Amino acid sequence: MTERTLKTSTPAPQVGAGNALWGGRFEAGPGAIMEEINASIDVDKRLATQDISGSLAHVAMLAATGIVTEDDAARISEGLHTIAGEIEAGTFPFSRALEDIHMNIEARLKDLIGEPAGRLHTARSRNDQVATDFKLWVRDALDGLDAELGDLQRAFVEVAERHAATIMPGFTHLQSAQPVTFGHHCLAYVEMIARDRGRIRDARHRMNESPLGAAALAGTAFPIDREMTASALGFEGPMHNSLDAVSSRDFALEALAAAAIAATHLSRFAEEVVIWCSAPFGFVKLSDQFTTGSSIMPQKKNPDAAELVRAKVGRIVGALNTLLIVMKGVPLAYSKDMQEDKPPLFDALPALSLCVRASAGMVRDLTVNEDAMRALASKGHTTATDLADWLVRTLGLPFREAHHITGAAVLAADRKGKEIAELTLAELQEVDGRITEDALTVLTVDRSVASRTSLGGTAPERVREEAARWRAVLWADA
Repeated sequence: MTERTLKTSTPAPQVGAGNALWGGRFEAGPGAIMEEINASIDVDKRLATQDISGSLAHVAMLAATGIVTEDDAARISEGLHTIAGEIEAGTFPFSRALEDIHMNIEARLKDLIGEPAGRLHTARSRNDQVATDFKLWVRDALDGLDAELGDLQRAFVEVAERHAATIMPGFTHLQSAQPVTFGHHCLAYVEMIARDRGRIRDARHRMNESPLGAAALAGTAFPIDREMTASALGFEGPMHNSLDAVSSRDFALEALAAAAIAATHLSRFAEEVVIWCSAPFGFVKLSDQFTTGSSIMPQKKNPDAAELVRAKVGRIVGALNTLLIVMKGVPLAYSKDMQEDKPPLFDALPALSLCVRASAGMVRDLTVNEDAMRALASKGHTTATDLADWLVRTLGLPFREAHHITGAAVLAADRKGKEIAELTLAELQEVDGRITEDALTVLTVDRSVASRTSLGGTAPERVREEAARWRAVLWADA
């Protein structure tokens, strides 16, 4: 069933006292403000697919255990499938007076099949029903994000393979530090995203227990089979404490925490794209597909896709904070506060999905200016560490002494308006007479990059090996 944006009807007149599905205890209906603050249908109607799935599993179990008759179960199931078709077609009559998706579906089921509809809610409560529906939705969203993040990894690997030997400056403090390769830089994000996917998969595993059958908070006296419903809904098993089952939302918090970390990684990449696209750098270009123009400056081509990815992390981190604050003071078991658990997830996880897909698009869209990258990598004395390493390796000096000598060489180069790699042997020997001509060979950016052959290093051969390793993992995973 696909999600649709559906209009809800205006509140229908109350039948009897309060909501017709729970109003027996009440002598009068709720006030207009109470009805307004209490209704959640505008938000939780996106749980319709999950609610119907949960109800189908529940009624099948009720029939299997003899709690309802096979005939009633068949009529209920048929009615639920009819409702699913109406929602798919956009003809379902949503009503805010019925508060939420669960009551809307139950009321419509009664319209369709009459008295047997009332048997569906046997041995369950809205408390375990909504917890189950919400878990199913979050689980589906995490599965989608995992797949999309895998595609983003593949996009980075593809670029890394093409640019395993493309020289660029590596930065610390956004100052030129040492030369690296663009392929190596791309593989850094592959590693980050792998951890993001690990967190998502961990969260999915921990949440994959069924609350259904916990009822309101204490379980039920009916002889239900919770293993049956858990299996039918793809859970690994039922939750083992009814209070915990209906009141815990740590699964949603963990999903948001994983989402917030992933969004932060995407934001860092987006920031780099913005910098790389700027005229002072000119490292990359984005096509018209991922840029926009200015209403007043006709020359502008703005990396707005990257800027929007960078901005949306605020919404996602904010969603995590929102739910943490909602849950921090809620006593066991269920309280109406928890109705506010869904808006943060419904906003944050689709926003992250969009950011992941936009990032993958930008990675594949990048045109790399190798000359600009190499030119900047050759500035800022980026091979100074290579001279220090040569002094240690060839002359046997302690690194701190080598560091001091190299610093003096950098100072000498600055005074002459040169890069350290441009100093002559005579100029280097003015700093330290023990330096030989062999030292000049280590000061090129190509030699510097090629020498970094340690595991995880930036040498092109290491980059190609890592890209091949990730290709074997990620393409098999796909």
